[in-house]
Amino acid sequence: MYLANDYPLLSAFWTMLWFFLWIMWFFLLFKVVFDIFRDDTLSGWGKAGWLVFVIVLPFLGVFVYLIARGKDMGRRDVEQARAQKQMFDSYVRETAGGGTSSADELAKLAEMRTRGDITQEEFQQAKALVLSGSSPTGDAARVSTPSPR
Repeated sequence: MYLANDYPLLSAFWTMLWFFLWIMWFFLLFKVVFDIFRDDTLSGWGKAGWLVFVIVLPFLGVFVYLIARGKDMGRRDVEQARAQKQMFDSYVRETAGGGTSSADELAKLAEMRTRGDITQEEFQQAKALVLSGSSPTGDAARVSTPSPR
């Protein structure tokens, strides 16, 4: 006895559809519950009320929450994503050294030379310091000051 004979293709499709909708329902339910706890504008009693409403009457509670507070829910998601991106970017900058590269330093020195802020000799000294890898920002700033004549 084969199972495929008793379970046609359309029934398999409907089963997959209902399974997908069931998973999406739980995803939405957990997203709403997490949003209730994440919301800083709600008081403790407000959070407790919404949580009881969502747990006791889940379908009605989730849909009412989405209608009443759905726009703020999206705004909080965007704010959290921005905050995480800023934290990640600052972590990357700190880990990568946070300084400027030698190419950036050389470009700044070349610009200072073309403006006439430093002489050719000062440019060559600062360039040698940058290329040697010794503290380009401090040494270049020290060299870049015009010497008294």
